[in-house]
Amino acid sequence: MAGVPTVVSRRRSGHFSRKRVRELGLGYAMLAPAVILLLVFEVFPILYGVYISTCDWRLECTQFVGFDNYFRALTTASTWHSLLITATYALISVPLQLGIGLGVAYLLYQKVRGQNFFRTVLFLPYITSTVASAAIWSYLYSPDNGVLNGILKTIGLPAQHWLTEPKGVFALMAQSAGIALPAWAAGPSLALVSLIAFTTWVFVGYDIAIFLAGLGNIPNELYDAAKVDGAGGWTLFRSITIPLLSPTTYFLLIFTVIGTFKAFNHVWVMTEGGPADATTTTSVLIFQQLYQANRYGYAAALSFILFAVILLLTLIQNQWAGRRVVYE
Repeated sequence: MAGVPTVVSRRRSGHFSRKRVRELGLGYAMLAPAVILLLVFEVFPILYGVYISTCDWRLECTQFVGFDNYFRALTTASTWHSLLITATYALISVPLQLGIGLGVAYLLYQKVRGQNFFRTVLFLPYITSTVASAAIWSYLYSPDNGVLNGILKTIGLPAQHWLTEPKGVFALMAQSAGIALPAWAAGPSLALVSLIAFTTWVFVGYDIAIFLAGLGNIPNELYDAAKVDGAGGWTLFRSITIPLLSPTTYFLLIFTVIGTFKAFNHVWVMTEGGPADATTTTSVLIFQQLYQANRYGYAAALSFILFAVILLLTLIQNQWAGRRVVYE
């Protein structure tokens, strides 16, 4: 009789083992379609892109050049110029979008009339075709019959060449006052600032929607308790809203930085990287090398350099901003 429990336990363990195998098999079978799609449409193109970047590519690899395309890209002035333009674009655009988005979201979170109407209207630019809206804004920026120059003429100010002006905005303002600034103090070009205005108009609606969702997760009891202690509006915003909204801000920071460094559609439609490379972001440079110069391997190398820059910035943000996020 002493051996009976041992036999039973073995049978149970065998039963549980077979059941565990069936569960694992079912799980892997359900994951298989997603894994196959990921491998075919994500992993394989990336690996194939790495292969192309190490070749002198002419519809096929005519010569394996190793890391020559990377060395050439990193030692070419146009690459660093495009990265500088992209970084300038991001440094101005990201704080502007997040600042306006947070401010408007906080206002719309209050009990105001037409709240749903304003939320809808502000979100519409984000869901509108970027190419179509960029074409319309190009017309608004037209130096001849654009609406913006019409407004400037009405109030007695000179018309501007918005998308075709390579001079810096600070240099233009100083020039109107009869002052000549050195090149390093000229500031971003008027064309780039015009693109940033368009980008802010498009994406601030998305930021507002996400900030509103984050504000909705903050317990009202915290505000009520702080008000009992005599806290005012600014104190509530600084001590409660900002810290508890940090997970949302962190997500939007990562999302917006990645988006600005990949900016292409509206830049190409509105300026095609001009004037005089004043708006040639790295994505535009990659497109130019790929479709205009037919330098496929070189363009692939530029793409992975941009990927490395975005990955590095994401890791830095994760280390710097991630530690400051308040989850409770």
